[in-house]
Amino acid sequence: MLQGFIQIALTLIILVVIAPVFGKYIAQVFLKKNTVLNRVFNPVERTIFTLAGIRYKDNMTGRQYIQAVLVSNLVMGIFVFLMLMLQSIFPLNLTNLTAPRWDLALHTTISFVTNTNQQHYSGETTYSYASQILALGFLMFTSAATGLAVGIAFIRGLTGRRLGNFYVDLTVSITRILLPISLLGALLLLIAGIPETLASPATVTTLEGATQVIARGPVAHFEMIKQLGENGGGFFSINSAHPFENPNTFTNLLGIIAMLSIPMALIFTYGVFANKTKQSWFLFGMVFIIFIILIGITAIGEYQGNPLVNNAIFSGEQPNLEGKEVRFGWAQTALWAVSTTATMCGAVNGMHDSLMPKGSFSTLFNMFLQIIWGGQGIGTAYLFIYLILTVFITGLMVGRTPEFLGRKIERKEIVLASVVLLVHPIFVLIPSAIALSFSYTLAGISNPGFHGLSQVVYEYTSASANNGSGFEKLGDDTLWWNLSTSISLLGGRYIPIIALLLLADSMARKQPVPETAGTLRTDTLLFTSVTAGVILVLGVLTFFPVLALGPIAEGFQLLRISG
Repeated sequence: MLQGFIQIALTLIILVVIAPVFGKYIAQVFLKKNTVLNRVFNPVERTIFTLAGIRYKDNMTGRQYIQAVLVSNLVMGIFVFLMLMLQSIFPLNLTNLTAPRWDLALHTTISFVTNTNQQHYSGETTYSYASQILALGFLMFTSAATGLAVGIAFIRGLTGRRLGNFYVDLTVSITRILLPISLLGALLLLIAGIPETLASPATVTTLEGATQVIARGPVAHFEMIKQLGENGGGFFSINSAHPFENPNTFTNLLGIIAMLSIPMALIFTYGVFANKTKQSWFLFGMVFIIFIILIGITAIGEYQGNPLVNNAIFSGEQPNLEGKEVRFGWAQTALWAVSTTATMCGAVNGMHDSLMPKGSFSTLFNMFLQIIWGGQGIGTAYLFIYLILTVFITGLMVGRTPEFLGRKIERKEIVLASVVLLVHPIFVLIPSAIALSFSYTLAGISNPGFHGLSQVVYEYTSASANNGSGFEKLGDDTLWWNLSTSISLLGGRYIPIIALLLLADSMARKQPVPETAGTLRTDTLLFTSVTAGVILVLGVLTFFPVLALGPIAEGFQLLRISG
């Protein structure tokens, strides 16, 4: 037990050291300050802007930024959908795969363009190397860069700056952050034993004399951007539990660091933009404490194991190893499960359907809140939505005009903030209710009772939160699941982006109000504590009935049956 918690602690210490340094670097990139990569990438970026006809010095309004996001994503989505449907005529189709069903191709396209990578298919038997590299791999970079660009635009607006140019932000996000780190990370993964080959699947003879086909492919580079960009889509069906995606503890550690580094760092990026280093540390600490608590809850649940199994087979407590890779064990699986649902990455190194109820609670809790640490760029913006609501609520309580960073919070900002927070429960609870109403024909539940409810809610929560992980025993490759989750994918991604950019644009246009003795300070421990309370009240209570009927009820049921 002690060894497992030491592993978790060391991983978290590494991340705490990396986050402020990386956050400062990201701020320097988007503030157009000198960085170590300027000499290399300045000529490359100017060439891209010239060829694309981008006037990189022009700023966009909120509406222009929104239009650029939607149009670019639509064009990329159409390109990828056509490529998936026509994959049989493209090269690098070494196993002669035919086109997938149209609804599966549509779901896959929407899932990857929204940075979700929710997979209703097995990668090695559904999509060719060309489809995985040129279509899905392409979207892994652009969808992650889109989220990062929106997050930076939101921070600019909050701090009184113009929103910037989306196409410039998209390009810079790739050239200065995603691509260099992905290249370095892919090299490390290749050295660590992850394959990177265009050779066809290997046919081998087993010890029993049988013939076995072993899938392989260009995995190393795919794996790195999958983690760094919070994409989460696996080259193979079992994702990072597959030994070719995640063969050892080093690759596991690198994957966790990659998925957490950008969302953790962006809080410090805000601190540099706003010149509020103290506040960024308070916010980081608040989220980090919640994160640690959820890791502890999950890890303890997995270490204690399943009481029904322990009572029947063992004389005492044994860790729950159902659905886990032995090379990672209970501790690293618990840490990964909480990290991947906290960051909206969605990659898995063990089956979430096999987690104990405490683990199911933590993973759902993360995706309900979406701010621990949240999606690529978007999660940081969600965190400040809660800050704005806290400023508004506390301002009403003490009779002060709500202000944030010297700008008044008025009706428009509160309406837009409310839209951001209400979209998620709408696209989770309504389709879940419909699916559960037709449990035999639509839901595809494989486990009855409380866990079956969790299976359905988890799928829509994962889609709307743009996470992508799932309780994989759910029968989700059907017309209903592909189309209904596609609606949640689109609604959960683009409606909040529109509201966030309009809010940022509104804040950027406001005249700053001079700070006085009566101004509510937001960089204090008291205000941060109140913010945590607002997050728990507004975020958790919305979904508490689902948690009570799902993992909480399942936990109590397990205790009752076991004794």
